[in-house]
Order: sequence, then structure tokens, then C-alpha cells
Amino acid sequence: MSAHAHNDNDFLFKYIFSTDHKMIAKQFFLTGSIMGLVGMLMSTFFRLQLGYPGTSFPFLEAIMPNWAPDGVLSPDKYLALVTLHGTIMVFFLLTAGLSGTFSNLLIPLQLGARDMASGFMNMLSYWFFFLSSCVMMASLFVEGGPASGGWTIYPPLSALPEAIPGSGMGMTLWIVSMALFIVSSLLGSLNYIVTVFNLRTKGMTMTRMPLTIWAFLITAVLGVLSFPVLFSAVLLLFFDRSFGTSFYLSDIYIAGQALEVEGGSPILYEHLFWFLGHPEVYIILLPALGITSEVVATNSRKPIFGYRAMIGSILAIAFISFLVWGHHMFITGMNPFLGAVFTFTTLLVAIPSAVKVFNYLTTLWKGNIRFTTAMLFAIGLVSTFITGGLTGIILGDSALDINVHDTYFVVAHFHIVMGLSGTFGMISGIYHWFPKLFGRMMNKNLGYLHFWLTIVSAYGVFFPMHFLGLAGVPRRYYANTEFPIFDNLVDINELVTVFAILAAAAQGLFIFNVFYSIFFGPKAPQNPWKATTLEWTAPVEHLHGNWPGEIPEVHRWAYDYSKPGAEEDFIPQTVPLAEGEEDSSH
Repeated sequence: MSAHAHNDNDFLFKYIFSTDHKMIAKQFFLTGSIMGLVGMLMSTFFRLQLGYPGTSFPFLEAIMPNWAPDGVLSPDKYLALVTLHGTIMVFFLLTAGLSGTFSNLLIPLQLGARDMASGFMNMLSYWFFFLSSCVMMASLFVEGGPASGGWTIYPPLSALPEAIPGSGMGMTLWIVSMALFIVSSLLGSLNYIVTVFNLRTKGMTMTRMPLTIWAFLITAVLGVLSFPVLFSAVLLLFFDRSFGTSFYLSDIYIAGQALEVEGGSPILYEHLFWFLGHPEVYIILLPALGITSEVVATNSRKPIFGYRAMIGSILAIAFISFLVWGHHMFITGMNPFLGAVFTFTTLLVAIPSAVKVFNYLTTLWKGNIRFTTAMLFAIGLVSTFITGGLTGIILGDSALDINVHDTYFVVAHFHIVMGLSGTFGMISGIYHWFPKLFGRMMNKNLGYLHFWLTIVSAYGVFFPMHFLGLAGVPRRYYANTEFPIFDNLVDINELVTVFAILAAAAQGLFIFNVFYSIFFGPKAPQNPWKATTLEWTAPVEHLHGNWPGEIPEVHRWAYDYSKPGAEEDFIPQTVPLAEGEEDSSH
């Protein structure tokens, strides 16, 4: 501790190269938020082109003259924006921003640990993420522009530097950035797993852990098992691009000339990418669902319904997520029997997902609900998880998926079930644990305005997209006005664009609320939500080690709310059991 005390007085080691998990959580939060803001602005720019194809917007020319000559986004830069928007939102905001912030903040605090198992590895995890973000942003400024193969970076576009302008240096930087990102993710995940298993305080059995910790633990396991597969995929892609191999290339002609590559298959890349890609959905969703469990129980003033069933559903979702990647590949010429197997496993994941939804609704039922901003966003997540999951049944069925594959129906589905649910869970967590992060309270009225603008505009963006998809409108196209069959759908794209701009403006409110509250918000009490978990027993003022003196001992599970016979409607985990009182964790 003496070394920490010395470092805490040193600006460089307190704020920059900190090994304190709470400071690293703030670093992940701020970096992830900036990346998310960039990704959101990108989507607003390309939505202008989709809603008003060919219309000149002088401000676009003013801020990016080479990308939007005469105020109209050029087709190759449109695809670059779509590619980077997807990459940034999936990996940099919803993976690193969500898990990096809340796993770092909550795992030691909720388990009763002084810090992570390795503070140095934790610091390295953040700095690899930061470097990865810088490399991805640098690709915006290279000749030819950033990667332009869609966020999935399918070959041959990504494997041939001469294919399109966005296949050059920008694509190489995308690969380097993702390699750095995967190193960051693995360092963090291994640290989280070791901390959960080895550093729990006295009395903190596995069945007394909050559901947030279960979610972060299983998410870390998913990351350790699946991210190395993406690493191998991009490494082989790098070899194809730079060293003349043909893992993914075969029978390729450019300008009528055959390239000297044979024997490869772009479908191999799809297998490797989606073997990460589907667990990645749950690497985003599980932390959001864990946060929702905590927020819903705390603000319903009720024990979470079916605690063990919730743990079981997390484990089942994680296991099944490795058996469903093929549903992204139904139109690759897959054997119909194999398609049927992937259809079965995909529909199977609906069971543990439904268990989670049922348990949230039952926890809310007849609860003494407090509609804090965090609670509104948690309920919003339950809503998007249901509505997005319903369309997953269509896309998970090979016979139905073929009709809407690569249309806006897919875009609508995964934005609602993964994008919105992940974002709502993250925002809910920020409102709920902001007092723990920064020692101050956020403005409640601004929070309410933020929620209602966000949920209305989010459904306004993605609900109409289902109809575009059912009409056959393909995703990623620069302008659908080239096809007379889609002329009567222009109004829907305009509506979607208006709601997208409103959604972006709503997040401006949120960003103002966050930064204003960091400096000028009212000082937070130690336990503002009257919650039972351990993090609220730590002092508001941050100190390296979390608790002065002894680490508190745990005597009960994390959800003793409104217990019959108790004086108050919550009993912290540190309160010993009264004589004759039953421990609800058994």
C-alpha cells in the first residue's frame, strides 16, 4: 500500500498510468464514450445520404471537403462510414466501453477486493484499447480512406489492397487496430476471471454474488474463448494482403486478368469471423442484462425473482452462443441439414432469454417501483430485448432468413436486440453507478428527458426498417433511388433519418448531463439508492484499496429487499443474520 500512497500524489500515476481499478473504469468510460460519439456522428452523416439521396448539405463539405464534394457524401466514403460506424459501436463502445467500465468498477467493489488480481495487467488492458482506438481513428486520414468492406470485412474486398480505395492502407490499419483490441480484451478478461475466483471477501460465496458479477464473469470467459478466433481470422487476412498467401482467395479476376491465387475460400473467413461474431452479441448483452438485474431489483425494492434460474440462463446463453454462428451463413451454399442444425440451436437460445425476461417482469410485478432514470433505461432494455428477440425467430430460421438476408430487416433486428439493449444497459449503469464513479449525482430531470427522447427516436429509427427489409431493400447501398421498385419507400427512409438526428441530439443532452454533473452535480451520499451490495459500503471519496481498515465480511445474498420482519426495506450484505433468520442464498 505504501507504493500506492506514493503514486496517488503523482499526476502521471494517479490519472494516466493508474493501476487503480476505479480510475481505469473511468478511463474506459471516457474513451469508449468518445468513440461512441464518433460512431454516432458517422451514422448521422450517412443517414442524410439515405434519407435525402443526392441532396447537397453545405456543412458536410465544410467539415470534410474531400469526403463530401459539393456537400454530397461520395459513394466510397459512404461505405467507409458504414464500416467504421459498425466496428466502433460493436467493439469500441459496446464491448470495451461497457465491459471495461463496469467490470473494472464493480468486480472488486462488489466482491470485497482491494483491487483487481493484477493492477499492471489491468492498466495494460486499457492502454492497448486506447492504442487500438487511436489506430482506428488514424485510418480516417490515410490515402484511400479507412476500411470499406462493411464492419464484417469480408474478403475478397478486404484481402485485395487494389480492390477499392478503402482496401488499401485503411484496411491494414483496421486489422492492426483489431489485433491491439483483442490483446486488450484478453488481458482484461483473464484479470476479471482470476479476480472473481480468487479475491472474494470472507463469506462471499458464489451464490451470494450479485448477478452483475455472474454476467461479467461469463462475459470474460466468452471473450477468452472467442476473441482468439477473430485474431486468427485477421492474421490470415493480413497474410493474404501482404505475403501472397491465399487462405481466402481463389479464382479472382481484376480488370480481366486472373490473379495467381487458388485454393482459398472466403467462406473460411466467414466461419472464423462469426465464431467470434455470435458470442460477441452476448459479450455485449450479458453485462447489460447483469446491470439490469441489479437496477431492477434495487428499484423494485424486491429480491430478484429466480436468482438461480438467472445464473442458469446466463450459463445456458453462453454455451449455446458457440453453437449458432452458422445462422449468419444460410446463403453461402450450406448443406440444408447443417442449416437445420443451426436453426435448431438458434431457436434454442430463446429459452434462457425468455427466462431472463420472465424473471425481470416478475421482479417488477407488484414491486414498490421507483422510476429513477436508471430504472427507466433498464425497463427500456427489457422492451428492446423482447421486440428485437421476436424478429430473431425469423432470422434464425433458414427458410425464412433467405428472403430477408442482407436487407434492412437484419439491420433493424440486430440494432434493436443488441445495439439498443446494450446501449440501454450501459446508460442505465452509468446513471445508477455515477455516484460511485464520480462521487456526485446526475440531474434527474435531464435524465428523464434523455430517456423519453432516446426510446421514442430509437424505435422511430429501427421499427420502420423492418418494413424496408420486408420490401427487399438491401443494406449498405448508397442510394435506393437507382431501383424504381423502391421509389415509394423514400418517405420511410426520410422518417428514419429524422429520428436518427433526434436520437443523436438526445445523446448530446446525456453528454452535457455527465460532464456538468462530474464538476457541478450535488455531492452523492454513500448509499443514494439504499442498495444492499458491497460497493455502497465503501467511502464516497476514492482511495486505493477501496475500504479503510478491514474489508467488510458478507453474511447474506445480494437481494435482501423488503424482507418480512425487517426494520427497513433493505438489508446490506454486511449485516449478520438475526437469530432464526434464513439465508436466502441457500
